[in-house]
Amino acid sequence: MSGAAKENAAIEAAALRSDRFRFEREADWKRLDAIVARMEKGQLRRLSDEDVQALPVLYRTVASSLSVAREISLDAATLAYLEALVQRAWFVVYGPRSSLGSWLRAFIGGGWSASVRAMWLDVLIALAVMVAGVAAGWMLVAGDPDWYGSLVPGGMADTRVPGASREVLMQSLDGTDGSTGLAAFAAYLFSNNAQVSILAFALGFAFGVPTLMLLVQNTAGLGAMLWLFNGQGLLLEFSAWLSVHGTTELLAILLAGASGLHIARSMAFPGQLGALEAAGVAGRRSAQVMSGVVLMLVVAAMLEGFARQLVPDPAGRLTIGLIMLALWLAYILAVGRTSHGADK
Repeated sequence: MSGAAKENAAIEAAALRSDRFRFEREADWKRLDAIVARMEKGQLRRLSDEDVQALPVLYRTVASSLSVAREISLDAATLAYLEALVQRAWFVVYGPRSSLGSWLRAFIGGGWSASVRAMWLDVLIALAVMVAGVAAGWMLVAGDPDWYGSLVPGGMADTRVPGASREVLMQSLDGTDGSTGLAAFAAYLFSNNAQVSILAFALGFAFGVPTLMLLVQNTAGLGAMLWLFNGQGLLLEFSAWLSVHGTTELLAILLAGASGLHIARSMAFPGQLGALEAAGVAGRRSAQVMSGVVLMLVVAAMLEGFARQLVPDPAGRLTIGLIMLALWLAYILAVGRTSHGADK
C-alpha cells in the first residue's frame, strides 16, 4: 500500500472513530446543551425536575467525554464544541449565582446588617471586653503613670504624654495646620486600623482568647489617653476630636472582634451541627460582616484624614461623630429585617 493510501486510510479511520464517539454520546451533549441554554436565558422554572437533577451528572459525563476526546485526538470541531459546552455548564453548576451588582445590592440592602444582628451575643461580649479594656487602661495609668508608655505606642503619643501642659495637649488636637498630605495620612490610618480588625477576626479561630486579648490591648491605650486629657480638663475636647472617626472605627473593630468570637463560639458550642459544619456557617456569616468592616474602615480613614483635620471646632467634631454613630446603628438595627436566614 502506497503512502497516500495509508494516509487516506488513517483519515477514514479517524473520521469513523470520531463519528462513532459522537453517536454514542451525542444525546447527552444535546440534552446538557438544551438545559444550559435555558438556564442562561433565565428559564430555570421551565426545566423539569428530572433535568435539574440530571444537570450535575450530565456535566460530569460531558467533561469526561472532553477528556477522552483530547486523549484520542478527535476532530477540532468536536473538541471546540465540547470545550465550549463544558465551560458554559461549569458556570451554571459551580459559578456564581448572581452578578456583582446584585450581590452588592443584597449586601447593602440587608445582608450585612442581618449578619451583624445574628451575632448579637458576640457583639455584646466584645463590647463588654472593650469597655473593660478602657477602664483597665485608665486605672493602670492613674495608679502609675509609667504604664502610659507601655499602653500607648510612641507614634500615637508624640507630645501627648504625662506631664504635658494643657496648651501642648490642646495644640495636639488642633487640625487647622494639618490639611496637607491628608490623603497619605488617611491611607496610613486605614492600613493600621485594618490590621487590628483583621487580627481580631482571624485570631477567633484560636477559640477567641487572642481576640479578647487584642481588644483589651487596643482599648487600654484609649483609656490611658482619656485619663491623660481628663487630667488637664480636656476630656470633652479629646472625646470630640476622637469621635469624628472613632465612632466608626471603634464600631468596626468591635464588629471584627465579634466576628472572631462568633467563629470561636460556634467551634466550642456547635449545638446540633458538627464542629466543622458549625464553624463553616459561622465563618460565612462572619466573612460577610468583615466585608462591611472593611467599608467602615475606609469611611473612618476618610473622616480621620480629612473631616477631623478640617473641622477644628469641638462641637462640629462631636456632631459629626454622633451622626455617624446614629447612621451606623440605624442601618444595623433597621435595615434587612425581612432578610431570610441571616438573622437566625
